[in-house]
Amino acid sequence: MQRRTKIAVLGAVLLLVTGATGSAAAYGTDGHPRQEAAALTGTAKLYRAAGDDITFTFDAHLAAKDHDNPLDATGTFRWSHYAANGEGGWAKARVDCLVTGGKVAVVSGVITDTDLDGVKGHRVGISVHDTAGTDRLGYSWAATENMGPKDLPKCISSAPFERVKQGTGDFRVVPWQPDF
Repeated sequence: MQRRTKIAVLGAVLLLVTGATGSAAAYGTDGHPRQEAAALTGTAKLYRAAGDDITFTFDAHLAAKDHDNPLDATGTFRWSHYAANGEGGWAKARVDCLVTGGKVAVVSGVITDTDLDGVKGHRVGISVHDTAGTDRLGYSWAATENMGPKDLPKCISSAPFERVKQGTGDFRVVPWQPDF
């Protein structure tokens, strides 16, 4: 090869490698473009020996443009809890904060719709641990009566102490990486 051709080929290879490396930073570990700074999505049922039907569903997102402010998170989450005798209820909340780290997420929101008495307008928080085995979940009302205090601070919950029923957890946590 002539010197000029070698330089042109080497330059083209360098441009390709540089372009691939630079664009990799905009992609997540799954190879898809990173459109958001943090996320919690998925559905799971909690395990209860008594046979209660307890389901949690999340669709919470922090846009890439809002990556420095978890209070700009959007979306909803929903849960229901029905005892074996059919008694129970459900609630839906509008997300007002989302913080994730590794495979753990804490999301909070204000209850916007429910069939439970006296809890509409209350803020609640839920934590999730997205594991390779059995996912785990916790909630702010674990140590309080009903849904807890109406003035609960944003992004507050208990540790994820509940076990998700085998085969039902499909939580997906996108870890937050703020610019500090």
